[in-house]
Amino acid sequence: MTETNFKHTDLGLIPHDWEVKTISEVADNYTGLTYSPLDVCTFGGTLVLRSSNIQEDVLSFKDNVFVNMEIPERAKTKENDILVCVRNGSNRLIGKSAMIPKEYENVAFGAFMTVLRTVKIDSGYLLHIWRSEPTQQQVHETFGATINQITDKDFKRILIPLPPTLAEQERIAGALSSIDTLIGALTEQIEKKRHIKQGTMQQLLTGKKRLAGFTGAWKEVRLGDNCAITTGHKDVNIAVPNGQYNFYTCSRDVYKANTYSFDTEAILIAGNGDVGNLHYHKGKFEVYQRTYVLYDFKADVQYILHNLAWNLITHLKQGVVGSTIPYIVIGQLLDYPLVLPPTIAEQSAIAAVLSRMDTEIAALEQKRDKYIAIKSGMMQNLLTGKIRLV
Repeated sequence: MTETNFKHTDLGLIPHDWEVKTISEVADNYTGLTYSPLDVCTFGGTLVLRSSNIQEDVLSFKDNVFVNMEIPERAKTKENDILVCVRNGSNRLIGKSAMIPKEYENVAFGAFMTVLRTVKIDSGYLLHIWRSEPTQQQVHETFGATINQITDKDFKRILIPLPPTLAEQERIAGALSSIDTLIGALTEQIEKKRHIKQGTMQQLLTGKKRLAGFTGAWKEVRLGDNCAITTGHKDVNIAVPNGQYNFYTCSRDVYKANTYSFDTEAILIAGNGDVGNLHYHKGKFEVYQRTYVLYDFKADVQYILHNLAWNLITHLKQGVVGSTIPYIVIGQLLDYPLVLPPTIAEQSAIAAVLSRMDTEIAALEQKRDKYIAIKSGMMQNLLTGKIRLV
C-alpha cells in the first residue's frame, strides 16, 4: 500500500493517474426479455432471471420462471455479466445486482433487468463500484416523479472512478470479493442455524420431542389465563434521544423516554406497524398506546416468549386474506392457544435450549456485521484510491 497524489474531479478527489468514466464507456448494457404468461411453462424451457433471483447480492433460485420461446442473443447471459434490476415497484430494489457465474450463462433475463458486460475493465471491479454508495446515490437520483427506472441514458450519465490498469482493478476486486466470501459464509451459517432452530422449536414447543427426564401430559391453555395483558398509553412523541428508560412502540427499534409506566418482567407485542414483533424487558419501561404488554406470568416467561416467536404470526394469519395482518385486537392474544408442559422446570429447560441457539445465532450475526463494517471501510478507501494495492 502506498500514498499517491490526488486530483479534483466530479467525483471528488481521486489519484492523479485514475480516470472518471461513465458506465457506458466501460460496459455495454443489454435489454432483457419480454414474454407473456402464455410463454411460461411448468417443466423444461429456459430460465428467466428476474429481480427476485437476486437475494443478498447473490443469485437465488427459490422463485424461478421458465419460458418456452426463442431467446434473442441480447437477452442471454454470459459469464461475469453483471445482472442489474433496472425497474421495480419498490425504489430500494432498483439497482440491486449480482454477477453471473459460468454455470448460469446462456439463460435469459427479464425485461425489468439489464446486464452490464464489461469492455476492457475488470468485471469484478465494476460490480463493486456499481454497489458503492456514491454510485448508488447517482442511480437513485435518476428516478422520475412517476416511473422509477434506470434507462440507457442513465448509464451514459452515471460516473465511476477507474484505476489505470487491469491489474490494479483486479487486486481491488479480489480484496473486496474475499471479504464478501467471508460474509457469505457467515450468512449461510446463520441461515442454517435458523432452520435448525425452527425445526427444534417445532419439536420442543409441541411436545413431539421431550427433553430427558421429563414426563407427564401437556395441555393447551389460553394465553390470557397464564398472564395479564394490557396496552401502553403513551404517544410516540414522548420519545427523546437520551431518555432514561426503554420506550417500546410498534417498531422493531427500541426508543427512549424519561418516564416509565411499568416496572416488571414483560413481553411486548406490536399491535400494528410491525405487527407481532416481540420484545422482552425486565425492569422499568414505557409503552406506546398500541403495543401490548404481557406480565404477571403463571408459566415460564421465556417459554412463552419462544412460543409466541414461533407461532403467533402463523396463528394470527389463519383465515386472513393476503400476506399481512393489519392489527391485533386484545381478544386474539387472550385466546391464543398456548401448549404447555406440565411443570415450570420443563418449560424452563425448553426455553434454555432455544435461548442457547439464539445466543449462537446472535454471535454469528455480530461477527458478520463486523465484517460488513470492515468491508464498508475497505470500499471507501480502495474505490477512491485513498489506499492503493500494488
